[in-house]
Amino acid sequence: MNLSQFLLILRAHYKVILLTLIVTVAATLTVTLLKHKAYKATTSLVLNYKGTDPVTGVAMPSQLLPGYMSTQVDIVNSMSVALKVVDALKLAEGEEVTQSFLDSTGGEGNIRDWVAVGLLAKLDVEPSRESSVLNITFTSLSAPLAASVANAFGNAYQQVSVKLKVDPSKKTSVYFNDQIKLLRNNFEVAQKNLSKYQQENGIVNTDKSLDVESVRLNELSSQLVAAQGQTMEASSRQRQVQGSKAAESPDIANNPLIQNLKMGLGSAESKFSEIAQRLDKNHPQYQGAKAEVDKLRADMNAQISIASNAVSSNAVIMRQREAEVRAALGAQKLKVLQLNRTRDELSVLSREMDSAQRAYETISQRLTLTNLEAQSNQSDIAVLTPALTPLKPFSPKLLLNILLALVVGVLLGVGGAVILELLDRRVRSAADLAGLSGLAVLGVMQKSNAVARQQSNRAAFARRDPPAGSPIVG
Repeated sequence: MNLSQFLLILRAHYKVILLTLIVTVAATLTVTLLKHKAYKATTSLVLNYKGTDPVTGVAMPSQLLPGYMSTQVDIVNSMSVALKVVDALKLAEGEEVTQSFLDSTGGEGNIRDWVAVGLLAKLDVEPSRESSVLNITFTSLSAPLAASVANAFGNAYQQVSVKLKVDPSKKTSVYFNDQIKLLRNNFEVAQKNLSKYQQENGIVNTDKSLDVESVRLNELSSQLVAAQGQTMEASSRQRQVQGSKAAESPDIANNPLIQNLKMGLGSAESKFSEIAQRLDKNHPQYQGAKAEVDKLRADMNAQISIASNAVSSNAVIMRQREAEVRAALGAQKLKVLQLNRTRDELSVLSREMDSAQRAYETISQRLTLTNLEAQSNQSDIAVLTPALTPLKPFSPKLLLNILLALVVGVLLGVGGAVILELLDRRVRSAADLAGLSGLAVLGVMQKSNAVARQQSNRAAFARRDPPAGSPIVG
């Protein structure tokens, strides 16, 4: 079938096409006029991506994830949000709603859930491309109801968003409260153990550099060094005074009493020498001078002996002092070592207390932040454009429906014409005749209007069923 044949078929069945078109347009117009008017209202919300929580200052990377907007769309389409809208607008109340619920479900189920499911069926949530704006659209037969429900969904979404953020924080806060009690008890026990250990062992300061016993040990070490030097010096003087030249010892030579005795002895010896030259040994002056010299020499020897014994005693005292300082130093070393071991145990207890304190302080900070989050009612969602009551219905669209009906009617009419032609094929042109007979067409005779009418009547008569027994007129 070529284009010319197709056009001839349409021309032959133009009445069918026209009738189909009229019926389609009339039916569409009737349905459009009888259909209830529907209204759409849209509220726009903006999601603020601040990156940090306004209360706690903690970063919120979840808002930067690719699926964040899809998650928000699912939240708006959730039953939790829809039930809040039902409760806020009191849509589950009223005799008409109750009757509709009974007629639809037979009384099975919950009327709030039924109304919420109906609202979600008429809700359309769509995020804007490459932006943080979320459009919530609701369709209803009532213009005011459409605007009210759209705005109610926006408000309910804000409340549910805050609730989804606050509820986990509340549960976490309860957990932290339990944990902080336990950590506080651990911290207090560690403090008590540390204080008790300090009291039992008499440790005032945990710093070794400031410890009295360590200072005393250092002082004893210094005293021992000094005592050793003094003992060496005293021993050297003792050896000197115990020799044959004791008088030459500085300790004896520098003794004032011995020096005076030496001077007196020298004078007495000079005097005795003079008397000895002049007098006989039996002379009283001679014997008196000799007795004085002997007495002075005896006194000097006695003083030298006393001085020597003093030096020896001093050496003995120095050695005893050195021994005592050494013994005190050894005892002090043992005491400091014991104190160091005690201080090491104290350091373990101190570290345990510090660890318990850090854990307690960390949980306290987390608890403070969690309590702030749990008490926060701030949302990062704001209404950009509230839904207004639509002035014109969204549907039905009369002009669009008529245009669609014209297109559909034409297609149906053309399809019907083609089907009728296939059911009753006719010769419409010379090309059809040549195609059916297989012979070449030599010419086409044009017919007048009268001849055409006669041929048309003859053809119509020929198509009628002839009566029984009558001849067929060809």
